[in-house]
Amino acid sequence: MRRARRLALVGVASGMALLVLAPVLGRGFVLVYDMVFAPRQWLLPDSVGLGSALPRSVPADAVVALVTSVLPGDLVQKLVLLAALAAGPVGAGLLVPTRSVGVRVVAAVAYGWSGYVAERLFIGHWPYLLAYACLPWVARAALALRGDGKQVPVEPAPDNDEQAAGEQAADEQAAGEQAAGEPQRVAVGVRACGRRVALLVLASAPAVLTPSGGLLAAAVGVVCGGRRGLLVTVPVAVVLNAPWWVPAVTHPGGGLSAVEGADAFAARGEGWGGVLVSLLGLGGIWNAEATPASRANPLVPVLVLAIVAVAALGWREWSRRCPGARGLVLLGVAGIALGALGASGLLGWVVANVPGGGLLRDSQKWVAWWALPLAVGFALGAGAAAGTVRRHGGLVLAGAAVLPVAMMPDLAWGGWGRLESVQYPRDWYDVRSVLLEDRRAGDVLALPLSAFRRFGWNEGRTQLDPAPRVLPRTTVIDDTLFVSGRPVAGEDERAARVRAVVERNGDLAALGIGWVLVEHGTPGPPTERVTARLERVYQGRWLDLYRVPGPVATHAYPTAPRAAVLTADLVALATVALGLLWVVLPAGSLSASGTRRRE
Repeated sequence: MRRARRLALVGVASGMALLVLAPVLGRGFVLVYDMVFAPRQWLLPDSVGLGSALPRSVPADAVVALVTSVLPGDLVQKLVLLAALAAGPVGAGLLVPTRSVGVRVVAAVAYGWSGYVAERLFIGHWPYLLAYACLPWVARAALALRGDGKQVPVEPAPDNDEQAAGEQAADEQAAGEQAAGEPQRVAVGVRACGRRVALLVLASAPAVLTPSGGLLAAAVGVVCGGRRGLLVTVPVAVVLNAPWWVPAVTHPGGGLSAVEGADAFAARGEGWGGVLVSLLGLGGIWNAEATPASRANPLVPVLVLAIVAVAALGWREWSRRCPGARGLVLLGVAGIALGALGASGLLGWVVANVPGGGLLRDSQKWVAWWALPLAVGFALGAGAAAGTVRRHGGLVLAGAAVLPVAMMPDLAWGGWGRLESVQYPRDWYDVRSVLLEDRRAGDVLALPLSAFRRFGWNEGRTQLDPAPRVLPRTTVIDDTLFVSGRPVAGEDERAARVRAVVERNGDLAALGIGWVLVEHGTPGPPTERVTARLERVYQGRWLDLYRVPGPVATHAYPTAPRAAVLTADLVALATVALGLLWVVLPAGSLSASGTRRRE
């Protein structure tokens, strides 16, 4: 029965993921806003936090670079998206303390078909989707560390046959333990403890690809692990997140962000319910273009409040059966509060004056903490309602499972055409070959100066400039962002200096720039004045590549200490590898066998 319940959840979750991603599963790349994958991404200093910019995409870029050296980039992208959209619902369903497949399915659908998933998918935040998918698994792994007899959510008593089998197995285990010697009992305890720690490490690993994802997972682990688990959950979070926090803390730029970012990236209301109701419904992202049109339906705020009310009814039962339930609810409330405070003056002061405070901007992302208590509570509340009308209980659960889909049908089929797979033009491959074969030193400057592009070959969709991920050299882009026409200053001091040199047509080689890439078919200021005195080495329909004359400076910008950053990377990688080996290999079995032989 347990295997059948898991298979049912996997089937529902896989079906939802395919319903969303089916149109884009062919060859090609989905390039939209921040979601930019390349045929092959190269391992560069920026990939591990040794560039001039703050490590916002560390170690995600390094991991993608390593994987795409083996697999095609478009295949990697599709596998990542499928895993992100399917794993979260399965984990949410398994987290519900019930034997009812229907109740678990309700939780899976509520978690997987949400405003958070839709908006983060449409804006291209695939690492956030991975972190979101990890949270239920992190919760389950951390609950196992409590050691208070409630390692995982407690299910209701089994039927008579299952109870008899369970009691027999328990008796056999007790007899075995009594017969075993003390060394074997110690070995069994060590193996069990090690496995729990290893599962927490593996559940957290995909989430730590970016700083925000790592913090989302770390908070869930700490809350679910409780006081007894702090000796594990805190060190695991510190070590796994070291690849980004070490270069961030030691970055010479100071780690401050523009105060305008707090207001520009603040959560927004999606209907008459305002910001708070939008956040309660797991929506409210700052970018209106990434919001499904169905979120503006006047019925949505009413249905959101109804779902929250049903969830509140389920929390009492959840708290009785799961030791970490109350903490997760409080953490979810904290996520709502952070989202609502996004436009406040206090948050703006933190962003502008506290190193690393920029992590708090785009405050809506923290409502990911609210998703688990909302989904599990709603499922248990729906299950309680179904229990009061036993004849029609199945219809109640079916209606609860369909409700999230009916509220937001335009998540299906790639957001009704929002997402589409396209191919990179041949120019990108040719320019890459030139840079690989030419030994001319220097980094690449991408023009026109803008962080985002709208290429004709991608149907004019807004996308992040792909040059830093496609080209095999460090590529400088202007990191100034424009939100609703308002500029938000970037954090990369080198990019600011390069922009100033471009504006006065100065010496780019003195800043370590040996190449200039001009991208055509996208809006931006003219580039002729800059390229007039450069040597063109490649000309294509979409790209031109120029060589900058004169000696190119080396070490043109300060970076974080190389030794500290690489040490943090190696320690985190070794921790994940050890966790994987501990789960896959029969750790400790040899010593146990040896004990039995001696006896």
